[in-house]
Amino acid sequence: MRIIVGVTGASGAIYGWRLLEKLRKSGGAEVHLVLTRAGERTAHLEIEKSAADFKALADYSYPLEDIGARVASGSFRTDGMVIAPCSIQSMSSIAAGVTSNLLTRAADVVLKERGKLILMVRETPFHLGHLRSMTALTEMGAIIAPPIPAFYHKPATVLDVVDHSVDRVLDLLGLPSPDAWRWDGRAARQETASE
Repeated sequence: MRIIVGVTGASGAIYGWRLLEKLRKSGGAEVHLVLTRAGERTAHLEIEKSAADFKALADYSYPLEDIGARVASGSFRTDGMVIAPCSIQSMSSIAAGVTSNLLTRAADVVLKERGKLILMVRETPFHLGHLRSMTALTEMGAIIAPPIPAFYHKPATVLDVVDHSVDRVLDLLGLPSPDAWRWDGRAARQETASE
């Protein structure tokens, strides 16, 4: 599979990092990375990773200004794109069809080619404008997948919480993680038995 990964400057650089790590580990995807300048800064501040660290996990990486890159063309076939984390600015630009950089252009191409675009929107709370942009994107075929934590898998670490959201995205791509925690009803039965 051929996957485009975008990383923006929204808080949550760990989501992009873990997605890249898991895609690399799976060996099942050729990864094309678009890392924004704000994404580089946030990654450095939050997880002490450099642009070079991110690029090392991808098969190909492109400067944000390179609107002539192959991921900017519908003739370059891909199996999907994930923006993790996705800033409100990037989400809003994509929703409005503003393709002023490679990240938004690549996302626009995925949508116009009826591909799979997954946005891990990282913001809270949402105002009506955000929600309207999400609605517009959903109507265009995008999948809005904010990294909202679940706790039924009883996470013990921050990484457990992060991985749960990343594993859900990998499922959406059709690249399920072999170590993903799957609900099987046991926790519910244990609670019922103890009541």
